[in-house]
Amino acid sequence: MSASTTAPTLAAAVFPTPQVDTRIKWLAREVALVLGFAWFVALCAQIAIKVPWTEVPVTGQTFAVLVTGGALGLRRGGASLGTYLLMGIIGIPVFAPSVGGTDASWHIHFILSSTGSWDGTRTFIWDPASIWALGSFGYIIGFIMAAMLVGWLAERQWDRKPWVHLGLFLGNVLLYVPGLLWLALWIAQKDLQIVGTGLWDQTLVWGLYPFIVGDLMKLMLASLSLPLGWAIVNRWKGSKTWT
Repeated sequence: MSASTTAPTLAAAVFPTPQVDTRIKWLAREVALVLGFAWFVALCAQIAIKVPWTEVPVTGQTFAVLVTGGALGLRRGGASLGTYLLMGIIGIPVFAPSVGGTDASWHIHFILSSTGSWDGTRTFIWDPASIWALGSFGYIIGFIMAAMLVGWLAERQWDRKPWVHLGLFLGNVLLYVPGLLWLALWIAQKDLQIVGTGLWDQTLVWGLYPFIVGDLMKLMLASLSLPLGWAIVNRWKGSKTWT
């Protein structure tokens, strides 16, 4: 494989271009892949745990973002997470639910609805105008960047090599860049009592430290899922080498 060519992604291996392809068939396949994985991320976002010490919930999104990038590649992966962002902006409740501030209790959310609840007494109502006020909005931008990076690496076969963990780790690190920058701006505008000696220390306390263990677990799961997907495809396709 030369430097100017890319390897087929997992999605391309499962849904290859037919020998007789029309523009309509190509467009339908592209739209189906982009939308399908956008909804996959949306469903994983609904596995959300609200912990007492941060505005940003622990969700299944990171796993879904990494798998989406690895399965779709650079452009499709970016388009899928960009679609996910647009779905939230127009009011579809696809983002992980969030409530302002923190309290001393834990809440678990697992529902895809415009109205839902963290527990029996606390409810949230989805308001598209509140998207820009989310402390976690920067991470949603980071999802697009992470999916594109992981997708770019997948097109160079990192998703089926022993160093798949490294590629997914780099994507995971990248999504935190806009996530933490946005969260720092969000915290600076609020009057919050947060442990920490300064703005960046407080940002890390809220936006990084609580999620390290969980992200490592999701990264490991994604690093197992992608090679497993290739193993199934190769067996299904008669042990074909996809290069």
